[in-house]
Amino acid sequence: MSEAHPRVLESASVRRSRRISLIWTVPILAILIGVWLAWDTLSREGPRITISFQDAEGLQAGQSQLKYKNITLGTVHSFAFTPDRRRVLVTIETTKQAEPMLTEGALFWVVKPRLFAGNISGFSTLISGAYIGMVPGKINAKSQDEFVGREDPPVLESDVPGRTFLLKTGQIGAVNLGSPIFFRGLAVGQVLGWDIGDMAENVTIHAFVRAPFDTYVHPETRFWNASGLSVKLGSAGVELKVESLRALLLGGIAFDTPAVEKARATTPENHVFPLFASKDVADAASYSRKINLLSYFSGSVRGLAPGADVTMHGLKVGQVTDVRLTYDAATDSVLAPVRFEIEPERVVGIGRQLVEQPDEIARDMVKKGLRATLQSTNLLTGEMAVALEVVPNAPPAELTSKDGDLVLPTASGGGLGGLQASAGELLQNVNAIPFASIGRNLDDIAKRLNDITNGPQLENALTSLSATMAAAQSAVQTLNTDLGPTLNRLPEIANSLQSTLKQSSQLMQSVQSGYGENTQFHRDLNRLMGQVTDALRSIRALADLLSRHPEALVRGRAGGSTE
Repeated sequence: MSEAHPRVLESASVRRSRRISLIWTVPILAILIGVWLAWDTLSREGPRITISFQDAEGLQAGQSQLKYKNITLGTVHSFAFTPDRRRVLVTIETTKQAEPMLTEGALFWVVKPRLFAGNISGFSTLISGAYIGMVPGKINAKSQDEFVGREDPPVLESDVPGRTFLLKTGQIGAVNLGSPIFFRGLAVGQVLGWDIGDMAENVTIHAFVRAPFDTYVHPETRFWNASGLSVKLGSAGVELKVESLRALLLGGIAFDTPAVEKARATTPENHVFPLFASKDVADAASYSRKINLLSYFSGSVRGLAPGADVTMHGLKVGQVTDVRLTYDAATDSVLAPVRFEIEPERVVGIGRQLVEQPDEIARDMVKKGLRATLQSTNLLTGEMAVALEVVPNAPPAELTSKDGDLVLPTASGGGLGGLQASAGELLQNVNAIPFASIGRNLDDIAKRLNDITNGPQLENALTSLSATMAAAQSAVQTLNTDLGPTLNRLPEIANSLQSTLKQSSQLMQSVQSGYGENTQFHRDLNRLMGQVTDALRSIRALADLLSRHPEALVRGRAGGSTE
C-alpha cells in the first residue's frame, strides 16, 4: 500500500472589480431626469407678481390663468387681502415668456361676460371660467412685480396704429367711454377716456384716431359733438340729423378738415383741440375775424337771446352776443341794447375790405340805408333774429361808436313786429265798421219778412197759386183726352206723308228728264229766247229813231228810200 501524501491547496486571491453595476443606472437616470425637470421648470418660470383688484369674482387659485392674445402666461397661485381689507391681492406665477411684458404701463383686468363700451364680450368665459387679461407695458421700461388691476377692460386691448388727440370741452354731454369717432360718416376711432384733473373748468377727452385716418387731422381740424338727434326747423320744414344709430345710442364725436388745410403737415399726438357743441358751431368757428356791432331797439325784443342769428338777405352772417335793458335819459325811455358780431368772411367779395376798413365801409352802407331790424324766425316758439336790411327811403342816420363797438341804426322791420302792426291796422279798420247800424238794418229786414210771412198777402198769393195749379192740371187732362185719337193716327199720317214725298220725287225726276238741261226742249227754248232778244233790240232801235225823227214815218229814213 502506497503512502498517501496530503493535498496542498492553493490560497485564493481576491480582486475588486472596477465596473459599476447595472443596478445603479436606474437611480442615476432618475436623478438626471429630476435635475432636468427641475431645470426645465425653473427655466420656464417667470417672476411672481401681485395684482390688486376690487374683488376676486370668478377667479380660482390653481385654475384661473393670465392670458394675452389668448396665450397663457401664468396661473393664479393664491389670494390675500390688503392691510385695510378693501382690496384683494391676487398672486400669479407667470411664465418666462411673460417676463419682458411685466413693465411699467402694463394693464390687467378680469375677463368675464359684460357689456362695455357698446360691445358684449367675454362669452367664452361662461364655459372656461373667468381669467385675467392683460396689455403689456412699454418696451424697455422698468420691470414691476406689483400692479393695480382695472375694474373695466381698456377700450383698445392691443397695439392699434394711430394717434391720440386731446379734446377740451365745457360739458362732456352724451360722450361715453368707447364712443365712436366719425370722419365723413366712417367710424375711425374711439374715445379712450377723459381727465378730471381740471374738472372745475373743463373736461379733456382722449380721442384715438386709427391710422391712416389720423393723417387727416391738421391744426385747423374741427371736432364737434355728434351725439344724439339734432332737430332743426327751417325753411324746408323739420330737419332730423343723426350721425349714426351707434352715435345715437352711445354718443359720438365727428371731425372734418377744410380742403385748404389738407396740404399742411399733420398734427402731432396729444395735440389739444376744442370740442364744439355741434357742426354749425364748428363751421362758424372757422371764421376767425369778427366785427362787433351794437344797436338800440325801442320795441320788444322778446325771443331774442345770446346765440341768435344775425342775417342778411336771409343768410347767417353772425350771432347775437348780449341782450340787455338800459335807460336813455336823452329820450326819457327804456331801450334794449343788443350787441352782436358779424363774420365778414361770410360776405364774399367785401369781407377783406370789411376787416381792413370796417368803419369806412359801414358808414357808407349806413348812408345807403343799412339798418338793423328784428325779425321772427319761428312763429311757434317766438324766436327772434337780427336782420341787416337796406331800407328804402330810410331817414338819415350816422354811424357812431361806443366802447369800441360800432353803433348801427335800427328800423322797424318785418317779422313778428310787422305782423303785429298789420294786425293792429286791421283791427282798427274792423272797429270802424258800423256793426250796430248793420244790425239794426238786419233787424228791420227780419221784421218785414216776418210781417210778409204772417200777412194776408202771402196767404192770398198761395191760394191763387193753388187755383192756378188746379186749372193747369185740368187743362192738361183735357188736352190728353182730345189729342188722344189724333196721336193714335200719327203713324198713319206719317206713312201718307212718306208716300206723297215719294210721288213728288218721281214727278221731279220726270220733269228733269223731259225738260232738263240736256233735252231738246231746253235747247229749242234757248234759241227762241235769243231770237226774242234780237227782236226786242230791233224794236228798241226803231222806237229811238221815231222818237228823234217822227217825220221818218212820212219821209222815210234819211239817206234812204221811203218805204
